[in-house]
Amino acid sequence: MAKRRFVAKESDDLPKAKLSLQNLKKSLRLFGFVGKHKWKFFLGLFFLAGTVFTALVFPKLIGNLMGLVGKSGENINKDFNLETAYDIGIKLLILFAFQSVFSFFRVVTFTNFTEHMLASIRKAAYEKLIQMPMSFFSERQVTELNSRMASDIVQISETFTTSIAEFLRQFIIIIGGTVIICMMSWKMALVMLSIIPVIAIITLFFSRYIRKLSKLVQDKIADANVITGEGLQGITNVKTFTNENFEIQRYNSITQQILQLAIKGGVARGAFFSFVIFCLFGAIIFIVYIGITMTLKGELPASQMMSFLFYTVFVAASIGGIAEQVASIQRAIGATERVMDIIDGNIEKINLEHKTAKRFSGSIAFDNVQFFYPSRPDFTVLKGVSFKVNNGEMLALVGPSGSGKSTIASLLLRFYELQSGKISIDGKDISSYDLTEYRDNLAIVPQDVLLFGGTIKENIAYGKLNATEAEIIDAARKANAYDFIESFPDKFETKVGERGIQLSGGQRQRIAIARAILKNPSILILDEATSSLDSESERLVQEALDKLMQGRTSIVIAHRLSTIRNADKIIVLENGLVRESGTHAELSAVTDGLYRSLSRLQFDTVS
Repeated sequence: MAKRRFVAKESDDLPKAKLSLQNLKKSLRLFGFVGKHKWKFFLGLFFLAGTVFTALVFPKLIGNLMGLVGKSGENINKDFNLETAYDIGIKLLILFAFQSVFSFFRVVTFTNFTEHMLASIRKAAYEKLIQMPMSFFSERQVTELNSRMASDIVQISETFTTSIAEFLRQFIIIIGGTVIICMMSWKMALVMLSIIPVIAIITLFFSRYIRKLSKLVQDKIADANVITGEGLQGITNVKTFTNENFEIQRYNSITQQILQLAIKGGVARGAFFSFVIFCLFGAIIFIVYIGITMTLKGELPASQMMSFLFYTVFVAASIGGIAEQVASIQRAIGATERVMDIIDGNIEKINLEHKTAKRFSGSIAFDNVQFFYPSRPDFTVLKGVSFKVNNGEMLALVGPSGSGKSTIASLLLRFYELQSGKISIDGKDISSYDLTEYRDNLAIVPQDVLLFGGTIKENIAYGKLNATEAEIIDAARKANAYDFIESFPDKFETKVGERGIQLSGGQRQRIAIARAILKNPSILILDEATSSLDSESERLVQEALDKLMQGRTSIVIAHRLSTIRNADKIIVLENGLVRESGTHAELSAVTDGLYRSLSRLQFDTVS
């Protein structure tokens, strides 16, 4: 399939940073990730200098060669020195050989240097990213973080592999070529410097404008694709509400915008090509005319005139190309800042070294806990919540949506820091525990189970990475998962697909339960683990959960009150406050109680 022309590169979407001394100093931190490979960068600069030197010598030699055709306008056969031409040709071949060698080692050396640096950056960034607190992730989108780990690092790679070297090469060619031109003929230099740089700069702005239009077209195409995707995914709603015409008009509107922008881009490209043909080539022809005139007058040797033309082309090309390299470096500086934000971030105090955790008894106490999420400081979720759970007991949290049930689970897992109050485990403030050891004692079975894209065996073993096959099978049996796993052709080696899409909701829940069983936590959190399952799946999952809860403290968040009738204690939350507390029988006897009201809504009976 043919590639679309004039498509804006993904890197063009990356924000650019100003080229300031402060930003450059920040970017120099990248060299701290190179380690023992730093010398390769300077070796690459040596080979870069070689390519620049050979590039600047080439116009001189080619000018001398072509100047042999005639001197001061004399006939081609007169004064033609075949031996001199042969000697210059050999020098050019040697020059090309050196340039080839220098270019090869320049690319190889910079690539080797850059890839070692990027490998260290990737490792450091992901190591920090995976240890960030939940507050960090709640304030950022996954796509943004993926961009930092992908697009930003790729931009840094592109810049260090190509852009910096090209920038230096073109910058030196501009300076060196201009100096040589001035030394050859200051009159011709004035002509060239008054025409070529201006045209090159206009060309640059022209190309930027065209690229901007191209990006706008791509953005509108992306919008059109969104409309198509939404319409087709929600086709049931479209037809139910008879909104086919609305969707057609919506798509037609964006298509018309694409048409207008594309035509505008075509006009701009046509004007650009006309400009290049008339102005750029016209300017070169004008310079050639001036040079030939000076040569015929004896003011400029023919060889110097040809060399001058080649130097002019080299300088013009470098002027036109250096802006893109500067833009690439600016994007790399911006990318570096974003990557360094991760590397410099405040991570959780996680112990990456494996060690056996001291097992908790499992008693829990919340003492006047107040909390709001860092992203919503104006909304207090928990307003002085207090309760106690003895080890081995089952505590149920019920209440309307938004009452703070899941927040209690998040605080218990130490995903966030309290604003005030205290949470204790076994009589000890949870903040005083080693975080890794602490979380080793807890497990959660959520409502929406996320499985990794590997096998069933790998997903169960995630609860205990060094588990034996016998332990994995035993955990699957206790989770009522063994039978359906064995029914698959690949059994425990069955691939679950992205996010576990190959399995049903009940099967994913039982895999998550098996994972929790394998971990064998002291405290278990069940966050509405059966609320979205059919009756048969709920029965199997509930049986597995009953087995899992035996002998350990359990916090159960439930909307289906039938699953918590046997809880040792039920806490009813509303608007971040504990409204009621007691057993099912006690709370059902409260005439105007919230629990009794919730029960009546679900069972249509008064217990």
